[in-house]
Amino acid sequence: MKEQVKVAPLVLIEAGEPVLGERAAQRLREQAEAADPRTQTTILDTRTYAAGRIPVLTSPSLFGEPRVILARHAEKMTDGFLKDALAYSEDPAQDVVFIVVHEGGNRGKKLLDAMKKRGVVYSFPRVKRDSDKADLVRGEARAAHRQMTEGAVQALVDAVGQDLRELLAATNQLLSDVKGRITETSVHTFYEGRTEAGSFDVADAALAGDAGRALKLSRQAVQTGTSPVPIVAALAAKLRQIALAQVSGKVARGEIQMAPWQLKRAKQQARAWTGRGLGRAIEATAQADEEVKGGSKDPQFALERALVRVAEARRLTR
Repeated sequence: MKEQVKVAPLVLIEAGEPVLGERAAQRLREQAEAADPRTQTTILDTRTYAAGRIPVLTSPSLFGEPRVILARHAEKMTDGFLKDALAYSEDPAQDVVFIVVHEGGNRGKKLLDAMKKRGVVYSFPRVKRDSDKADLVRGEARAAHRQMTEGAVQALVDAVGQDLRELLAATNQLLSDVKGRITETSVHTFYEGRTEAGSFDVADAALAGDAGRALKLSRQAVQTGTSPVPIVAALAAKLRQIALAQVSGKVARGEIQMAPWQLKRAKQQARAWTGRGLGRAIEATAQADEEVKGGSKDPQFALERALVRVAEARRLTR
């Protein structure tokens, strides 16, 4: 999703989701430079800010060129920055775009309150739900005037959704390199062999009861540098979705944090699982999670044992 922001003399970006805050700041810079190519940009690291720089940077320019001052990491600002920025916010220059990016916490609250009162605020809370990640992917496609199927959106979130920065980069790479309508096949073909995509392929095989394929895929993944950790994490995520799907009719709407297409897929998978089998699979995965994170001297063996146990658990009857 391309952030809808506009330049102003004072701009506060509350970046609970850092990558979205960074993109918003970049959009503001691009707008200022597009309006006047003479625009000069200065980036300040507020963690190491030396008192007195803001007055110098914002003083009237000899040649009258517009300026952008981008202050990053304000959640760790020095006392000098806090004092100078507070003073500047009382009477900002109209030919300067002063941007403060704050990633959360109470540091500099007095400055944040002042900028909220006198300037423009853009807030980007942390993105946690897969459904929200899917919305971001759809937004990127719409902004590029491209078509992307729900299957493609699902595949991207499954493949690289653990890291929002990587998800957005992957989405834009696809939009750049794949011509025409982007489908699930496009995603699998383009990202074949990726660590995360491979992890979910392994998990899907085990959940389908195909231990042989799961073991084969896991060994290929490990041989190409994939740690057992993300594979177990993918398995745990899939099992959690199946468990939620089994009780979806017994909980209030909104308590299940899955997009409709994810819930539909999980319900389809859940039909093949008994409660007893699902319990066994979850136990095996929980044990493997501890082992691959340092509890075992042989993480690969722990992973493979879990895959076999999960595949066997799928075949358990009530």
